[in-house]
Parts: sequence; structure tokens; C-alpha cells
Amino acid sequence: MNKQEIYEHLKNCGVDFEITEHPAVWNMEDVSKIPMPHPEADAKNLFVREDKTQNYYLITVKGDKRVDLKALRKAEGLRQPKFASAEELESVLRLIPGAVTPLGLLNDESRSVKLILDSYFLQPPALIGAHPNDNTATVWLKTEDLLWLLRAHGNEVLIRDLPYVPEE
Repeated sequence: MNKQEIYEHLKNCGVDFEITEHPAVWNMEDVSKIPMPHPEADAKNLFVREDKTQNYYLITVKGDKRVDLKALRKAEGLRQPKFASAEELESVLRLIPGAVTPLGLLNDESRSVKLILDSYFLQPPALIGAHPNDNTATVWLKTEDLLWLLRAHGNEVLIRDLPYVPEE
């Protein structure tokens, strides 16, 4: 699904959402330069795979946090997680770097990518910002609506208190 198809899918599913159009953003530093209506709901997404396997995970955390992948690996019993390549991102989710988003799981034809979502996004206001498969906009929607969409699509969703690298 492209951006317009995501908007149509959300409407067809009866999901309330708000759109913020903005210049292309490639990382959280770019996002920090744009006034966003819901900065508390900014999300950062990491597309990883387990070493020597084809098990893919999309890890979604608060935008200003860094996940401790070593602690996550231990907690979840994962093989060494590594960042997936741009080629894998395009092949599996049909996304480009900079446009990684939980809504990209709607392009996961095999429904094999697992979402690991930080429980932070279920705390009030329980809102999350996600690219609509394009890094020139952010869609703001209720976290529960996003989870419902992804589960209805057939992807597994794991809610976790994710371990963070301590701030210096």
C-alpha cells in the first residue's frame, strides 16, 4: 500500500486519524526540526532480523529513546538481532529506509514480521504517530486502532516494556 491506499484503508476500517504532511524525514533528528501536533506520540521504528534466520521484527519505541538490543535479545530469547538491509526492507515490507513504520506491516504478504511495541504507547493519551508508508507525512491514530489493524492483517503483535540504553 502506498500513502493514499493507507489513508483509504484506514477510512474503510473506520479508524479515526489525523494527518500531518511534512518534508521528507530520514531520521529522528529530521523529525525534531518539524513542529508536530503530538510530540509525545512520536515513534521510532527499527526493522531487524535474527542472525542467520529469516525471522523479522519491527521494533517501535518512543522517538527519543534507544533500545538496548542486547537486553531485548536476552528477554525475548532471540538470536543475535541485526538491522535488516535496505534490500530486505524493500523485499519484505516494500518500504525505503526513512519510511519504516508499523503500517508497513500491511505490505507483509507472508504476515511473518512481528511487531514489538513499547508499552509506552498504551499509556495516556494512547496515541501513536506512524508514517503512511511514506516519509512525507505522519498519521496520528489511537494505539489500539493500530494494533487492531495489524492483528486483523495477521501479524503478531508483542507489547513489551522495552529496555533502553541509559541516557548519558
